[in-house]
Amino acid sequence: MNTTVIGVKFKELGKIYFFDPKGEKLKKGDHVIVETAMGEEYTEVIVPNKEMPATKLTAPLKPIIRKANYKDSKHNEENKKKEKEALKTAERLIKKYKLDMNLTGATYTFDNTKLLFYFTADGRIDFRELVKELASIYKTRIELRQIGVRDEVRKIGGNGICGRELCCCTFLENFDTVSIKMAKEQNIALSSSKISGNCGRLMCCLRYEHEVYEEKLKRLPKVGATVKTEDGEGIVDAIETLKEKVRVKLKDGEGFYYKRYDAKDIKVIKDIETKDEEIDEDEELRKLEEES
Repeated sequence: MNTTVIGVKFKELGKIYFFDPKGEKLKKGDHVIVETAMGEEYTEVIVPNKEMPATKLTAPLKPIIRKANYKDSKHNEENKKKEKEALKTAERLIKKYKLDMNLTGATYTFDNTKLLFYFTADGRIDFRELVKELASIYKTRIELRQIGVRDEVRKIGGNGICGRELCCCTFLENFDTVSIKMAKEQNIALSSSKISGNCGRLMCCLRYEHEVYEEKLKRLPKVGATVKTEDGEGIVDAIETLKEKVRVKLKDGEGFYYKRYDAKDIKVIKDIETKDEEIDEDEELRKLEEES
């Protein structure tokens, strides 16, 4: 069974959310008012009316409140101006109360029932006095949300080293744990510049193929293992995980030579044991993992 939907974005670089157009024929670039967990929001249509299988929709669709009109557009512009002023006011008050926090943005709900401030901080902050003063100034509900550096980048948006829009800005719902071990098992150079994202933490995409690598590594001997091949016994010198191939060092008289084999064509005589140990002593790499 198909359902008619429209897709909207709440920021330029962000995930697409689907709503019920409620009979409205909408085109790309139109604006609509929708109800979200934050309250009413003014947002742009990115995907015009289209049919989608109900099975692809993760939750019951919320209907749009209405198609935005000129008055709504002007009100949204006024909110954007107010947000900039509110940010300046909050920054001044943060200095006044000597709070160790860094504001990253301010957002009004479309109906002005809530004013949200986003900030980063190393630890917990007692901002009760700040909230009281902000509430007395703006006469609305004030909410301060502490976000991590990953959330901060998600809010700002951008492109990764792959050239594509950041995963956290498009489809990632949650930030899963990522480890240096995942990079090592995928034979990625353990360089902070190669495995860290825009947020300065380990790239989320290190997790995507991790299960595949883990499964294949179970079927492969470890580097250093003694194996039997059609050419005699040798020592595993390197592995190609995805291709399930191994390079074996074989004795040739007084010298050695190397040859590649399919993992299924060799037999492990003696594998080596590995212990859970610190992968790299590099302080910068440890910090990437600790803070992910």
